[in-house]
Amino acid sequence: MLNEIYEDTEEHMQKSIEALKRDFSTLRTGKVSTNILDHIRVDYYGNPTPLNQVANVLAVDATTISITPWEKHMVSQIEKAIQSANIGVNPNSDGDSVKLFFPPMTMEQREEIAKQAKAMAEKAKVAVRNIRKESNRDIKELEKAKEVSEDEGKRAHDRIQKITDSFIAKVDDILAKKQADILKV
Repeated sequence: MLNEIYEDTEEHMQKSIEALKRDFSTLRTGKVSTNILDHIRVDYYGNPTPLNQVANVLAVDATTISITPWEKHMVSQIEKAIQSANIGVNPNSDGDSVKLFFPPMTMEQREEIAKQAKAMAEKAKVAVRNIRKESNRDIKELEKAKEVSEDEGKRAHDRIQKITDSFIAKVDDILAKKQADILKV
């Protein structure tokens, strides 16, 4: 029973780490990434559809993204979706494709994005701590039902805390790497 709690705890905490990595992929670093467009939805025959499912999205160089729709009439829809997403650049269209030209980031912009990364990491830490809280509650219920002894319960709480500490350290490590990447000129 306790082993199931340990496994569930680690599994859920790992999902929090993966969610943090997905969140971080939407942040802009010195080199532009197509992930910055992941949350954009385009009106495709009345359905909000992810941009990468209606067009080829490529990072041409460190500051340019090229979007080539599979159907030419989608160019205007893509332009509208990008403008409404407010990602900090205006789309440029030549009728066949849309190009996004990202200006080099200022130090102030880098620091602001680093703050956003820190906020995302804090959110992940809160999620990890909430998982710890749920696991500890499950252990207490086992103690109350006399399925584990008080000593086993104490050891289980200690193990859950060690698992939590390791995942908090992972979050801090991932944040440190991301901030270094963001602040690197």
